Amino acid sequence: MSGPSLRRRRRRPPRDAEATMSLIAHLTELRNRVAKALLALALGTVAGFLWYDHGLLTFLSAPYCSLPADLRFQGDEGCSLVVLDVFGGVLLRLKIGLIAGAVLSSPFWLWQLWAFITPGLKRNEKRHAITFVAASTTLFALGAVLAYVTLYKGLELLLELAGDEVAFQLTAPDYLGFVISLLVAFGLSFELPLIAVALNLVGVLSHATLAKSRRWIFFLTIVFAAFVTPTQDPFTMLAMALPMVLLFEMAIQVARVVDKRRARREAAEHFHDVPDGEASPLDARPSTLDARHSPLDAVPPPSEDLLPGPPAERSRR
Repeated sequence: MSGPSLRRRRRRPPRDAEATMSLIAHLTELRNRVAKALLALALGTVAGFLWYDHGLLTFLSAPYCSLPADLRFQGDEGCSLVVLDVFGGVLLRLKIGLIAGAVLSSPFWLWQLWAFITPGLKRNEKRHAITFVAASTTLFALGAVLAYVTLYKGLELLLELAGDEVAFQLTAPDYLGFVISLLVAFGLSFELPLIAVALNLVGVLSHATLAKSRRWIFFLTIVFAAFVTPTQDPFTMLAMALPMVLLFEMAIQVARVVDKRRARREAAEHFHDVPDGEASPLDARPSTLDARHSPLDAVPPPSEDLLPGPPAERSRR
């Protein structure tokens, strides 16, 4: 290889010092990042605790307060959630503040997690990781929004089944715990199609397997939605199942594109279709010699006076 071609060769990027740290240094960095994440969570919890009386509780109780007046014990007089013990209100406010703080501080503690694991990832792994983090966050948010939108209809259907002579006075811990569990259930359920895509990217799950099992996947999705939804009503179950079916179908199509690209890449490589028990068809013919003159041809051979040893040995050489 000539000098100019060596100069044109792309230089390796400098090694990341964080990727070659010792175990003690890694543990120290982990401790520092966990401390920063906990501090951000504490500050977010304080913000959620203060936000509780300035719109957060109203936002969470809005689906219940929007129900017809004959389904609530207060009727037209107002809408209030009941607390049955002295410390119930404080514990409830701390719980809601902690959950709101985790959501509010999620960009910071997710960044701390990302900064800790990213030195050990390759460039393409970093790119895939960023894509999956963005996709998972978006899917979780879409699931939570869909759960909140369908919460009113699910509550109305469940409460109407008790009959016209029954009015409800819900307790705050039970109702708010129910709302949060519904939001989390929808958000996590929307992550399942993304897991299927991840398994396909690493080569564990192929498009052929997904396409062959499409009916079973859709059926199990409906069964899963029936068990996971806290309301257990058909409206909320279908509200979860139908978007999940659509997301799984999108995951199958993504797997089809990924497998086609993988097949084209393997077809460009040598001997990809040779069975393991057969020898590779290597070309045993000698390669042609390079007839071009090298700059070394112009250098004269060393003089015999410069060769080591006595003259007899030089003549034998």
